[in-house]
Amino acid sequence: MAIEVFNRYENKYLLDESTFDKLGQRLSPCLELDPHNRHHATYTVTNLYYDTADSYLIRTSLQKPKYKEKLRLRSYGVPGENGRIYAEIKKKFAGLTNKRRSQLALADAYSFLATGIMPEEKPYQNVQVLQEIAYIRSRQELIPVLYLAYDRRAYFGAGHHDLRISFDCNIRCRRCDLTLEAGDYGQPLLDQGLWLMEIKTAQSIPLWLCRLLSEYKLYPVSFSKYGREYRQSLQRAYPPAAMFHFTAAASGSAAYPQTVNI
Repeated sequence: MAIEVFNRYENKYLLDESTFDKLGQRLSPCLELDPHNRHHATYTVTNLYYDTADSYLIRTSLQKPKYKEKLRLRSYGVPGENGRIYAEIKKKFAGLTNKRRSQLALADAYSFLATGIMPEEKPYQNVQVLQEIAYIRSRQELIPVLYLAYDRRAYFGAGHHDLRISFDCNIRCRRCDLTLEAGDYGQPLLDQGLWLMEIKTAQSIPLWLCRLLSEYKLYPVSFSKYGREYRQSLQRAYPPAAMFHFTAAASGSAAYPQTVNI
């Protein structure tokens, strides 16, 4: 059975290319490369996020409640039509992130999330995770809304895998061609040369790593890839100038635009 369950705290940092290079040289002796990186400098992670038509999940997430959840399909690289991918639930409660996932055939994953009907059971699936996804699907009508991919370089703590550090660059996304097999392309999410570092640990960050972060003046930031893209999509749809003209035209009447908290 192919199932992975993660419970860990996550801290995120944004750094430029120069800092990434210097930090990587300092970290390498203390960490082990992710198996995906043993033959390639980075590997590609592709995701298909599901949400309601009015973006309820991401809007709720951006309000920073104690509990929030996301649902996505994930593949490593562009899957073939007969490939296997992961269906993932990512939950966060009081700062602790829980990720549960199960493998599915690509076609089964699309059908399952479109209909909510459990797929025929296969040895590599985890039924409990799929039942959780079916429950989420029964509460809300979810549709694919965002393709998001990035190139990753990742490490584990030497001798123990409770510590994981990943570096993501070339984050790209699109709101069309919403299938994983449609090709790996999209609009950049961050400026060129920026890296997103994530430190994931089941306990506290080791002291030696805290000292290294302090040396490079790296501080945690609040960052969600899907959340950042959603904010940018709103800004494209409702640019400040357009909102100003709309408000001015509506002045003197009761027809003011509704405030959107992003």
